[in-house]
Amino acid sequence: MLPLLLLVLSVAPARGTVHTNLTEGCQIIHPPRDGGIRYRGLTPEEVQSVRFLPFDYEIEYVCRPDREIVGPKVRKCQRDGTWTAMAHPSRCLRTCPRMHLSLENGRVVPRGLERVPVEGTWAEYSCEPGFRLVGSARSNCTKLGRWSHPKPVCELRRSPSGRKAVHVGALFPMSGGWPGGQACLPAVQMALEDVNRRPDILPDYELRLIHHDSKCDPGQATKFLYELLYNDPIKIILMPGCSSVSTLVAEAARMWNLIVLSYGSSSPALSNRQRFPTFFRTHPSATLHNPTRVQLFKKWGWTKIATIQQTTEVFTSTLDDLDQRVKEAGLEITFRQSFFSDPAAPVRNLKRQDARIIVGLFYETEARKVFCEVYKEKLYGKKYVWFLIGWYADNWFRIKDPAINCTEAEMAEAVEGHVTTEIVMLNPENTRSISNMTSQEFIEKLQKRLGKNPEETGGFQEAPLAYDAIWALALALNKTSAELVKKGLRLEDFNYNNKNITDEIYRALNSSAFEGVSGHVVFDASGSRMAWTLIEQLQGGVYKKIGYYDSTKDNLSWYNNDRWIGGSPPADYTKVITTFRFLSQKLFISVSVLASLGIVLAVVCLAFNIYNGHVRYIQNSQPYLNNMTAVGCTLALAAVFPLGLDGYHIGPGMFPFVCQARLWLLGLGFSLAYGSMFTKIWWVHTVFTKKEEKKEKRKTLEPWKLYATVGLLVGLDVVTLVVWQIVDPLHRTIEEFTKEEPKTDLDVSILPQLEHCSSTKMNTWLGIFYGFKGLLLLLGIFLAYETKSVSTEKINDHRAVGMAIYNVAVLCLITAPVTMILSSQQDAAFAFAALAVVFSSYITLVVLFVPKMRRLITRGEWQSEQQDTMKTGSSTNNNEEEKSRLLEKENRELEKIIAEKEERVSELRQQLQDRQQLRSRRRPSNPSRENGDNNHFPPGSGGAPAAPPGGGGGTGPPFYQPNLPLVRCLVSEQAEKLGRGNCDGSRVHLLYK
Repeated sequence: MLPLLLLVLSVAPARGTVHTNLTEGCQIIHPPRDGGIRYRGLTPEEVQSVRFLPFDYEIEYVCRPDREIVGPKVRKCQRDGTWTAMAHPSRCLRTCPRMHLSLENGRVVPRGLERVPVEGTWAEYSCEPGFRLVGSARSNCTKLGRWSHPKPVCELRRSPSGRKAVHVGALFPMSGGWPGGQACLPAVQMALEDVNRRPDILPDYELRLIHHDSKCDPGQATKFLYELLYNDPIKIILMPGCSSVSTLVAEAARMWNLIVLSYGSSSPALSNRQRFPTFFRTHPSATLHNPTRVQLFKKWGWTKIATIQQTTEVFTSTLDDLDQRVKEAGLEITFRQSFFSDPAAPVRNLKRQDARIIVGLFYETEARKVFCEVYKEKLYGKKYVWFLIGWYADNWFRIKDPAINCTEAEMAEAVEGHVTTEIVMLNPENTRSISNMTSQEFIEKLQKRLGKNPEETGGFQEAPLAYDAIWALALALNKTSAELVKKGLRLEDFNYNNKNITDEIYRALNSSAFEGVSGHVVFDASGSRMAWTLIEQLQGGVYKKIGYYDSTKDNLSWYNNDRWIGGSPPADYTKVITTFRFLSQKLFISVSVLASLGIVLAVVCLAFNIYNGHVRYIQNSQPYLNNMTAVGCTLALAAVFPLGLDGYHIGPGMFPFVCQARLWLLGLGFSLAYGSMFTKIWWVHTVFTKKEEKKEKRKTLEPWKLYATVGLLVGLDVVTLVVWQIVDPLHRTIEEFTKEEPKTDLDVSILPQLEHCSSTKMNTWLGIFYGFKGLLLLLGIFLAYETKSVSTEKINDHRAVGMAIYNVAVLCLITAPVTMILSSQQDAAFAFAALAVVFSSYITLVVLFVPKMRRLITRGEWQSEQQDTMKTGSSTNNNEEEKSRLLEKENRELEKIIAEKEERVSELRQQLQDRQQLRSRRRPSNPSRENGDNNHFPPGSGGAPAAPPGGGGGTGPPFYQPNLPLVRCLVSEQAEKLGRGNCDGSRVHLLYK
């Protein structure tokens, strides 16, 4: 496994160090094939022993340099013990060269493209009009990291004539201050050979080189420049080397309408487009370090920068450019020092100004003087970072220098941890360039051509830039040729007076973009090459690569192996650390336990009320309203849990939902619990404070009116909450407190913050809510006081309701303003609000339900109620269907008994008639006796109507009528149940025994 795949130390999580002895969280997962996982805050030894990682911990996948991650790059440990996006695997796939995604004079349509072309990516190629495609029209990126087909080219349709020569004039410094031509000239010759062999580039032309040795001397360069200009053949472009020569050539070339393309000039002064309007260079400007520096400043969160420079033109212009770039990035150079030969005073000034992040611009010999003074002033260590230029020798601080009086050890201590930036002149990626060579293949080919030690060859480092300069020129001329054909012109028509062809070459060169052996070649608005920058840090006396920056794509490739003396990047000033004030977990757990017990109590009370709903005593207390009270208390108690949730438990994204849960649970809980009690007390007051003539009419309690009142109160709350949530929803806001100074580190101050649930017009909504609820509470207190002496069986617990209203109202009226005052003290505010909810709920449940439980348990009223039901045959249940069913059953039984008794009476009547006839036959001569005895009742019994005085033969009413109530009472075996009172006090004897 490559070192990149090893576990790398990073910044520890915000809540402290990761503990490796966790038993809960997310189980450690395996890295993808050819990849690794970066664990923040863990050493490689700790990773070997850890089994679980804590919640909210993040891991990051990394791949080998020639591979790219496909799928989620970062995973986070969730609260349920799983990693995010596990359904989408992360794989490390080989990457293919990017050069296949661009096609000169054509178009490329990539398919399945990730950030870079990886296995499975494929590209379709097509050419612009006037060109034909040579090669495969489609190529796939294979698992080996190669394209399935060579990159095609768009070939200009050839004319029947032969190839014409196009000449390039060049000045190579083969000796002098910078003998860069020793390696750059062979590189240019290699490029010309490769370009001229390509049938798709300048098919009708052949590039030829005419060069001279400028010796990096402007005087020599002037002589050869005029030879190039005034001697045939005409040169279509000029290629100077070092900066001093390029300044001379570029300033003069505008007079001949010539484009200048340099391969070895770094002076920032050459970026002046007004002074050098036709100048381009494949060697980046010295100012290219500045975008990298700005990127690093932003990466490490630095906004205040100090500089110290040697007073030379190159460093002054570089620093001016840096000043402009940091301002554009929102940063600031707060202190700027310069020196000519002695840096002692400027270094002391940096110390006095408390400079922390310092950019140093000076040559290597001056760098030793600066850092000797840095050691003396103690301007190094964990509080300071120095940025230097990366072209120094690796052991520059160890070289003995008689100009300084510091030892090697002192110098090593002073320079430890500094950061350098250096232009990348050789592509670090092993990808093929437009010439179909990798950077390593180019170096090997160049070494064979040179035939000597590269370290002894001047310009070997800049040779890839010279090679790519020829390719930039060839591609620009190729594009220019195609454009000129449309205008009826040709490259051979170029002369020093033809500005139209020069403008076409300028446009083509300005839009160049291709993959070269030195990396991606593209020019900025000033004609300077935009290239990669290597970032290194001195760690333990050795320079370590910590990243690359591609200014063309604004892409920072970071290895995460930067190391700091203090453990983390220092602050550029007194750093402010933000910390959140979280609710005390002991307090939250304690109140949550109380709320949970209250919910259990509310459920018990609700179950008790429902189970004993048939008992008359419970019925007379309006049990459905009491059920609403129990449900409301449950909701209010449940609001305690979201009331205590903050950033310690949930993320910012969940905070608005918790805010809404608090509001809805408290609002609906209050409306149900208090609204049902308020409805009872309101009805009692309404009935018993009316005039006497209306009181009797109102004493008939209609339950639907009570439920409608509660529904109205709840509906008002629901409408208010819905409008609030839609118009001005609650969201997470941050309250900041006064900064606190820690005792351990004077460079850091702590900024406490507190999370709140709030909305834009929070005070308006609270005013509406508190105003309505406050009036309701005050009205409830008034009604409870007015009805304290009223007694009614319709609502037999109204006094208990009044007592509960007193307690709820007092607690709410005290807690609401106190909580608003203590809103900045999270523990006190939560304790007041939560305990008010808990105690008011407890008091309400105990006052309303416990007396009922006690009465039913001690007196056994539910048992007596059942016995009464068995005796009377009627139920005390208010359910009309049950009463109707019982009455119908009883009626059927009575009808059956009556039918049996009527049949018995009929038999008795028949027997009585038979006996009367028998007696008539025996005593026919005594009619008075017959008339006196036909009733067969003893005298004075009163049990049947007596005959009129004097006998007479008149017939009275029949002696027995079974439909009369008296008879029904006689014959009914249910007389005991119906009651003797229904028989009008009559005492009836049996007619027949």
